Amino acid sequence: MAAAIAGPTAHGFRATGSSLLNEEGRWPPDIIEHALAHKDRDAVRAIYNRTTYWKARAEMIQAWSDRMDALRDGEFILRLAA
Repeated sequence: MAAAIAGPTAHGFRATGSSLLNEEGRWPPDIIEHALAHKDRDAVRAIYNRTTYWKARAEMIQAWSDRMDALRDGEFILRLAA
Protein backbone atom coordinates (compact mmCIF):
# COMPACT_ATOMS: atom_id res chain seq x y z
CA MET A 1 0.00 0.00 0.00
CA ALA A 2 1.45 3.37 -1.02
CA ALA A 3 1.73 6.18 1.48
CA ALA A 4 -0.58 9.16 0.94
CA ILE A 5 1.22 12.24 -0.36
CA ALA A 6 -0.17 15.65 0.50
CA GLY A 7 0.12 18.08 -2.39
CA PRO A 8 2.03 18.07 -5.66
CA THR A 9 5.44 16.46 -6.04
CA ALA A 10 8.31 17.03 -8.46
CA HIS A 11 7.90 13.50 -9.80
CA GLY A 12 4.19 14.13 -10.33
CA PHE A 13 4.93 17.23 -12.41
CA ARG A 14 7.50 15.29 -14.44
CA ALA A 15 5.05 12.42 -15.00
CA THR A 16 2.33 14.85 -16.09
CA GLY A 17 4.70 16.63 -18.46
CA SER A 18 5.93 13.37 -19.95
CA SER A 19 2.39 12.06 -20.39
CA LEU A 20 1.05 15.21 -22.03
CA LEU A 21 4.06 15.71 -24.30
CA ASN A 22 3.98 12.07 -25.44
CA GLU A 23 0.21 12.16 -25.95
CA GLU A 24 0.46 15.34 -28.00
CA GLY A 25 2.51 13.44 -30.57
CA ARG A 26 4.51 16.49 -31.60
CA TRP A 27 7.80 15.47 -29.97
CA PRO A 28 9.76 12.24 -30.43
CA PRO A 29 10.02 10.19 -27.22
CA ASP A 30 13.85 10.46 -27.28
CA ILE A 31 13.62 14.24 -26.96
CA ILE A 32 11.14 14.04 -24.10
CA GLU A 33 13.21 11.47 -22.24
CA HIS A 34 16.41 13.50 -22.67
CA ALA A 35 14.63 16.61 -21.37
CA LEU A 36 13.62 14.63 -18.28
CA ALA A 37 17.24 13.44 -17.89
CA HIS A 38 16.25 9.79 -18.33
CA LYS A 39 18.88 7.31 -19.44
CA ASP A 40 18.36 5.07 -22.46
CA ARG A 41 17.39 1.57 -21.30
CA ASP A 42 19.25 0.05 -24.25
CA ALA A 43 22.83 -0.02 -22.94
CA VAL A 44 24.42 -0.35 -26.40
CA ARG A 45 22.35 2.51 -27.82
CA ALA A 46 23.18 4.65 -24.79
CA ILE A 47 26.91 4.15 -25.42
CA TYR A 48 26.78 5.26 -29.05
CA ASN A 49 23.98 7.83 -29.07
CA ARG A 50 25.56 10.87 -27.43
CA THR A 51 23.34 13.52 -28.93
CA THR A 52 21.70 16.06 -26.65
CA TYR A 53 18.85 17.03 -29.01
CA TRP A 54 19.47 20.55 -27.71
CA LYS A 55 17.62 22.55 -30.40
CA ALA A 56 14.55 20.29 -30.38
CA ARG A 57 14.51 20.22 -26.56
CA ALA A 58 14.65 24.02 -26.43
CA GLU A 59 11.71 24.24 -28.86
CA MET A 60 9.75 21.69 -26.84
CA ILE A 61 10.39 23.46 -23.54
CA GLN A 62 9.34 26.79 -25.07
CA ALA A 63 6.12 25.18 -26.33
CA TRP A 64 5.55 23.75 -22.83
CA SER A 65 6.16 27.18 -21.30
CA ASP A 66 3.68 28.73 -23.74
CA ARG A 67 1.14 26.08 -22.70
CA MET A 68 1.67 26.86 -19.02
CA ASP A 69 1.27 30.60 -19.73
CA ALA A 70 -2.01 29.87 -21.54
CA LEU A 71 -3.24 27.85 -18.55
CA ARG A 72 -2.29 30.67 -16.21
CA ASP A 73 -4.10 33.18 -18.40
CA GLY A 74 -7.26 31.08 -18.64
CA GLU A 75 -6.71 30.04 -22.24
CA PHE A 76 -6.82 26.32 -21.66
CA ILE A 77 -6.36 24.63 -25.03
CA LEU A 78 -5.52 20.98 -25.16
CA ARG A 79 -4.70 19.66 -28.60
CA LEU A 80 -4.17 15.96 -28.89
CA ALA A 81 -2.98 14.04 -31.90
CA ALA A 82 -5.81 12.35 -33.77
